[in-house]
Amino acid sequence: MQQPTHDAVAPTLRRVLKARHLTMIAIGGSIGTGLFVASGATISQAGPGGALLSYMLIGLMVYFLMTSLGELAAYMPVSGSFSTYGARYVDEGFGFALGWNYWYNWAVTIAVDLVASQLVMSYWFPDTPGCIWSALFLAVIFALNVISVKGFGEAEYWFSLIKVVTVIIFIAVGTLMIFGILRGGEGSGWHNWQVGEAPFAGGFAAMIGVAMIVGFSFQGTELIGIAAGESDDPAKNIPRAVRQVFWRILLFYVLAILVISLIIPYTSPDLLRNDVTDITVSPFTLVFRNAGLLSAAAVMNAVILTAVLSAGNSGMYASTRMLYTLAVDGKAPRIFARLSKGGVPRMALYATTVVAGLCFLTSLYGNQTVYLWLLNTSGMTGFIAWLGIAVSHYRFRRGYILQGRKLSSLPYVSSFFPLGPMFAFALCLLITLGQNYQAFLEQTIDWYGVVATYIGIPLFLAIWFGYKWCRKTRIVRYEDMVFPDQLAQKTAQGKPADGREIGGRDDISA
Repeated sequence: MQQPTHDAVAPTLRRVLKARHLTMIAIGGSIGTGLFVASGATISQAGPGGALLSYMLIGLMVYFLMTSLGELAAYMPVSGSFSTYGARYVDEGFGFALGWNYWYNWAVTIAVDLVASQLVMSYWFPDTPGCIWSALFLAVIFALNVISVKGFGEAEYWFSLIKVVTVIIFIAVGTLMIFGILRGGEGSGWHNWQVGEAPFAGGFAAMIGVAMIVGFSFQGTELIGIAAGESDDPAKNIPRAVRQVFWRILLFYVLAILVISLIIPYTSPDLLRNDVTDITVSPFTLVFRNAGLLSAAAVMNAVILTAVLSAGNSGMYASTRMLYTLAVDGKAPRIFARLSKGGVPRMALYATTVVAGLCFLTSLYGNQTVYLWLLNTSGMTGFIAWLGIAVSHYRFRRGYILQGRKLSSLPYVSSFFPLGPMFAFALCLLITLGQNYQAFLEQTIDWYGVVATYIGIPLFLAIWFGYKWCRKTRIVRYEDMVFPDQLAQKTAQGKPADGREIGGRDDISA
């Protein structure tokens, strides 16, 4: 049965993202204010050894997750990756909940970035109303996404490049200070690892707390899975980007934390008062200032502004594509599946922009409590997405082998199965459940704080099981799993599998 004529000429997502775009998206997704600002707090809380170990441990977990996602995305490049994989290889309701939670996560994160942009700009323009900057940056982010996917890709490439160059310069300057080649490093050296309770301060409890901060810092690396649906050669470019993640994590996080810990003692008052609202106490700024670079604060402020814009740009892209895919799959209003002639899901983009703007307004004119709850639920859904990746990959591989398929047929094979997804799932679950474990150790439990922290978990479960109850869905059996070649055969026979519209938009067999 042939497709209707209008479907044959319908706009499609454009596969125009190059290898350099995907590489920078993978790198840039893990470099932001979490590294530039929050890294000081991790060192002050857990000591230099505890912070370094936490970054290495969470970095290993993220690398395992990216190899899992790389195997799925190279084989099945779709723009709503987590939702699609979860629906096909776990449960349709699971994919539905993953998709909506991930869309919500980034829509709210855009609002958070708009608030952060005010804090950054107030450094230069303290008397200008902050809402003007937020409105301006929302317009910029919208413009970068509304014309074509190439606009997003190019912007993200240059945003990420600025961050990468900054980290490399920082590590180089810090190394020169440590070896006494540059002045300002007189107090640097391994003796900073012997101050107070160093290298491990605060014990296991401190490391758990730091692991949560570090985990949030790494969120965004999974964007490569969303971008796979618009990569020009996903089977080649996705594996290349994934292979580079490990070395980027080692370079940008581990070496940066090591340099900071060797130059600034973890007991330093500057690290102890580390605050995202005060750029001048960023550990990067402190190191540059010690080296005699007096304009360090202004330069780092500009870099942090770039990181904020990058996060907002990525968030707009990711949430728009996820809403579009949900609509294509019949899990969101069909209006959001419309594409412009340039292949941009503009209706989904409009909806995401409106929601981000409304969430932002709650921080200005509404109840601050509402905004804080939105922020807490948003942060939790990032970890839930990671859990979804690990579960989906584990079940995908089991079903793939059970049906007699050969791993050699996959464009990219994760070398760490089943250890990789199992380790990532266990550690991610520990971090998720340990978000506010201290509350349960008090004599009187702060139930308000507990609910505010963990509200994302029951929300996800409510969406998942609510969908299961309404649609009567079940966990997909391994022998019933449908893979792209089977999907293509059913489509050729005029029998689309699982209700997805094939051939008009982002056919996974492409």
